[in-house]
Amino acid sequence: MLEQLTDALRRFTESRKDQGPYMTAIEGMGILRSDNPKPPMHMITRPAICIVAQGGKWASFGRNRLHYRAGQALVVGVETLSIGRVFEASPEIPCLVLAMEFDLAVLREVAQSLDRLPDLRGRPGSGVLVADIRGPIADCALRLVRLLDTPQAIPIVHPLIMREMCYWLLTGPQGGEILRLAVASNPSQGLILAMHRLRIEFRKPIRIEDLAELAQMNPSTFHRQFKALTSTSPLQYQKELRLFEARRLMLSSAINAETAAFEVGYESSSQFSREYSRLFGASPKQDVQRARTPQPPAKAVRPLEANSATN
Repeated sequence: MLEQLTDALRRFTESRKDQGPYMTAIEGMGILRSDNPKPPMHMITRPAICIVAQGGKWASFGRNRLHYRAGQALVVGVETLSIGRVFEASPEIPCLVLAMEFDLAVLREVAQSLDRLPDLRGRPGSGVLVADIRGPIADCALRLVRLLDTPQAIPIVHPLIMREMCYWLLTGPQGGEILRLAVASNPSQGLILAMHRLRIEFRKPIRIEDLAELAQMNPSTFHRQFKALTSTSPLQYQKELRLFEARRLMLSSAINAETAAFEVGYESSSQFSREYSRLFGASPKQDVQRARTPQPPAKAVRPLEANSATN
């Protein structure tokens, strides 16, 4: 089944003239193809499932790095900051990924309809995991790609396939982890409000006590639950939001580092440069120049661990 999915994704990408990523007629579903390893990319990741049919990728969430290869998927259950990279790809064997939005409300509805819930014992999840997708899940993915040939059927058939995919995820060998993901990714309304405040007002000075009060939690509980969801602390989350926005401004508006630092809330340009270099691996000027310069294909590097490692 995985081979058929690979063939379907390859045919889809080879029929397109541009380089992608390719958005499809199914809302929230895209197809990615990489013929060479790529430099790390920084992004805000929303609830999604990213299925690798061929090649390999890794994604870092805070200090947690997850590798996923052919036959595996990255399942993200919370909006958070991440760094991702294609590390295994070549023109002969390109990295092929089917990425789609993941509706956790549907996952919870399917879980509630099961006669027997998966075992929830064990360490609480962090809102992200790598799952095996061979067998029925790969079959669901293949049918989603084939559904693109009959767009008139998408509104009716797509929701059914996604519910079926949720069923196989919950009843498979990692069902407990998937269920913990659904539970962990259903935070209280107060925590949602606090996280929204932090995203909207990330330029302003912030006190954990104020966010905790908004979430109706004590500071230690708020800090613990926030980190469980995002794999990072509230203050580190704010710092990375600032740095991501500063990088976007420098690339899109051609402003210098000092101006970008001021725009996102930094009072010290030297502190901004230090923290920027620590996150992106180069000074603001060097990073922007590198991003604007075409890069030669990077050499593929096999990770030390198949599923996870620590930065």
